[in-house]
Amino acid sequence: MEKKNVWEKYPQGNKREEVFRFAEEYRRFISECKTERECAARLYADAKAAGFRDLDELIAAGAPVKAGDKIVADNMGKGLAMFVVGQKPLEAGMNILGAHMDSPRLDLKQVPLYEDTEMALLDTHYYGGVKKYQWVTLPLALHGVICKKDGTTVTVNIGDKPEDPVFGVSDLLIHLSSEQMEKKAAKVIEGENLDVLIGSIPADEQEDDEESKGDGKKKKDKKERVKANILDILSREYGIDEEDFLSAEIEVVPAGAARDYGFDRSMIMGYGHDDRVCAYPSFVAMQRVEKPEYTSVCLLVDKEEIGSVGATGMQSRFFENCVAEVMNLTGAYSELAMRRAMKNSKVLSSDVSAAFDPNYPAVMEKKNSAYFGKGLVFNKYTGSRGKSGSNDANAEYMAKLRGIFDNAGVAFQTAELGKVDQGGGGTIAYILANYGMNVIDSGVAVLNMHAPWEIISKADLYEALLGYIAFLKEA
Repeated sequence: MEKKNVWEKYPQGNKREEVFRFAEEYRRFISECKTERECAARLYADAKAAGFRDLDELIAAGAPVKAGDKIVADNMGKGLAMFVVGQKPLEAGMNILGAHMDSPRLDLKQVPLYEDTEMALLDTHYYGGVKKYQWVTLPLALHGVICKKDGTTVTVNIGDKPEDPVFGVSDLLIHLSSEQMEKKAAKVIEGENLDVLIGSIPADEQEDDEESKGDGKKKKDKKERVKANILDILSREYGIDEEDFLSAEIEVVPAGAARDYGFDRSMIMGYGHDDRVCAYPSFVAMQRVEKPEYTSVCLLVDKEEIGSVGATGMQSRFFENCVAEVMNLTGAYSELAMRRAMKNSKVLSSDVSAAFDPNYPAVMEKKNSAYFGKGLVFNKYTGSRGKSGSNDANAEYMAKLRGIFDNAGVAFQTAELGKVDQGGGGTIAYILANYGMNVIDSGVAVLNMHAPWEIISKADLYEALLGYIAFLKEA
């Protein structure tokens, strides 16, 4: 069942220009939004500008909701739920696009700042599944927030503007690394060694209160003067002190913009394709749906990379609560009606898939692999080895989706995540399936998945957008 290369659908002309135009919108988005907070803030603002009304404001006003209304709900600034209310009652079910906006990275610890041999560093804890050795010798940026006791919040975004400094994690020089090179890849760089170098100039010497004995001169305090200089900079430029790190969330991410990749510019290399390459077209698809038969939903969540836990992860009750509130505003809420709404829903768990890499063919089974330029990827099941932890969508649902996508002319392919015994992974699919929904994983193929710089095909990105639109309209 050989699939055609999607680029053949788009010969030179207006259609290909549309593919590149949408890819450029996405490239700018992932260049400017490198954390789940930044993604949520941007998309929430864009949703409001597109006519979506805030759910909390509707609840406070007791405003009735009817078919065609557009609603957006914010989850602690790290996630969103968007609704376009359908012609049918919510009890009949929803068509849901679910994706996540968090990506693998390094997080600063709560007590991160220290000095060693007159160098100032920040201690980190890696987030999600990473190859630790990939994070050394790269230019890195700091993004996040520092929340102060007085209730104010300081936004941190350093390293991505042309005039900004960058930061980084050092590595051992090849001349002295004979023992390091003998280690397994998982041990070449230890998690506790992923500390970020941020400065080396000592503060001016400070005089002690007591005079030293003998010479009558005052002593100079030379302890941790580089750290003191960094704290002085932070105080002057951001108005924060060392204790403010206790209530901070600062992420260390690759510095620099996403870039076109390849002579033909057919690909994009950037940080955070997993899973913003699915979240962004899901968001755009919602804006292109007017008065759907079934309520359309775009659910963008946090914490997928660490198990979908916490108040902003898929395992929280955020989405369930939003559905209950929207149903209540339509005047049709009951516990039973909400349970039916969840059970009757259909979902595309929009998450990335592993693209076949000709440099590493041994881990893939060619008939059941995802390929660049072959369109949106369906993963009927994920999990590991014996499908452990997998959703495993049913055949009837897959058949329905095949019909929708074929009728809409959307290119798609099916895949597994590598050979059976090689490993595996998971998504938010199984959590939504717990409600009895029909759920399948569908997303964009990625090379270098979970690396600081990942690669996707622009054609696959565009097919994802078309597929998500077709799903919302026809499922």
